[in-house]
Formats: sequence, C-alpha cells, structure tokens
Amino acid sequence: MSLPASIEKPLARFFDYMIRERGLSRHTENNYRQQLTASAEFLVGAGVTKWQDVDAAWVRQIAAQAKRERLKAGSIALRLSALRSFFDFMVSDGALAANPAKGVAAPKQGRTLPKNLDVDEVNQLLSVDADDPLSVRDRAMMELMYGAGLRLSELIGLNVRDVAMRKGDLRVIGKGDKERVVPFTGMAKEWLFNWLKVRNQLLKGPEDALFLSKLGNRISPRSVQKRMAEWGKKQAVSSHINPHKLRHSFATHMLESSGDLRAVQELLGHADLSTTQVYTHLDFQHLAKVYDAAHPRARKRKNDD
Repeated sequence: MSLPASIEKPLARFFDYMIRERGLSRHTENNYRQQLTASAEFLVGAGVTKWQDVDAAWVRQIAAQAKRERLKAGSIALRLSALRSFFDFMVSDGALAANPAKGVAAPKQGRTLPKNLDVDEVNQLLSVDADDPLSVRDRAMMELMYGAGLRLSELIGLNVRDVAMRKGDLRVIGKGDKERVVPFTGMAKEWLFNWLKVRNQLLKGPEDALFLSKLGNRISPRSVQKRMAEWGKKQAVSSHINPHKLRHSFATHMLESSGDLRAVQELLGHADLSTTQVYTHLDFQHLAKVYDAAHPRARKRKNDD
C-alpha cells in the first residue's frame, strides 16, 4: 500500500534521526520499520491521513488489529513500543502536543522457559575429555554453571579472588549487585582446579577475571554462548545448549532431588519465591503441599478437624 506523504515523511525523518543520531542497529531499524509500516497501513486503510489525528483510541485499535492478525503478545508489545518511540520523536519535533500511545498498555506476556536437559544429556555434554586450555576452560565453565546454578553474567563476572577452593564456595554478584555465597563440589570443583592449573597459559598480562578468552582478557557473554552451543553439537546432544539451559537444569534437578524450594531459591539468588516456582515448573498445588508439610504453623494437629 502506498502511504500519503503526510504519513510517510514523518516516518522517514524518524528513521533518519534514529540511525544517524541514536545509532539504531539495522536489525532494530528493520523491526521498527516493519511495525510502524503495519500501523501506518492500518490507519490509512481506516481513513486516517495524518499522524496528528491519531489518539489513544486509534492506538488501541492498532493493538486490537494486531491481535486479530494472531500476533503474539511480544510482537504486539513491540508494535506499541515502536509507536511510543515514534510519537516521542514527533512530540520532541514539535509535530504533536502529546504522545497518544503513552497510556496504552501492552498485553501481558507469558513467561517462556527453556526446556531443561535430563541427567543423561548433562552427562553426555560434560564428558569433554580434551586437555588443551580452551577445552579445560569450557568444561570448567559448564561444570560450574550446572554445579552452582550460575547466571551467565555471574559466571563471566567471577574473579579469581572470588573462589575459595578449600571451602568449596564462590562469592557471586547477582542481579541488583546482590552478593551471595554459592557452594560448589564434585566435578565442578575438580574441573575448576584443572582450569586454574592452566589459566596462566592464556594470561597475557594483569587480569583478575577467572575465565579468560584466548586473547587473555575476560571472556565475553557471546563467546560463552557460542562455545557452549559448539560443545552441544560436538557431544551430539539433541537439544541446543545455552548457558541458561544449564542453570535451569541445575534448578530442576536440585528440586527433584531435594524438594527444598527455599534452598533452591537461595542457590539461584531469587529475591522472590514465586520466581523459583515458575523457574522450576512447580504448580501451585505442589507448592501448597510443600508448605503444608514444612511449615510448623501449617501442619494440622491430630485432634484438629
């Protein structure tokens, strides 16, 4: 559909501004262009010829149309986000008095969780037997993520001084700069020890980071993701491997073995128990059983009716 100049020209100015002055990536530009073009085509098809005629009711209609097109909640939220950014630009440019998309809420998005690996898949992934420094580092990282349930940001943020090998614990800085101490034992401890023995082979100069890249500096999140995906293929694991899947597998297997939701919450560094509930696939009925069995004020006395 061809758009009238009164609709198309402000969009062109917006993209020029975002690319030249805000450094918008091509990927983000394409997403915004797709969402804003769809919104513009809907408005023009409904008889709107200039952006100044768009109010909150029209924005809600755009969202409703997206829902009729069976777009997922995340895509509808992206469409509304693109509109808000565009209208903010129009306001700052003096073309609009207020942003009509500001008060329109995006639909709630369901939380999607990665599938965890079963124990056999974990054993298959972690049977890395190479002894070159990069392979030893990779196995140590994977053992630690699965053995201690670390977030990717926590893993790459570790410094050598954060590791207490004798005690078998790690000082971890989690979300919101909250510090916690996490135990690690068994294979995680063994392979972290193996890595510390060869770490100097990658060290190029002063560097506090526990895990180093082949250039000798702190390893990046992207490198960890890439290496773990590669190991998943090398070890012929059927599902795609990523750092979060190892953390999720840790939580699931710990809960299945112990049934101790609070302990798993502490180990994962969750501020809210409900986060752990969702993370580990627990339904509310199971939570209630755990509460009834464990809480001293929840257990019924024998003579209670």
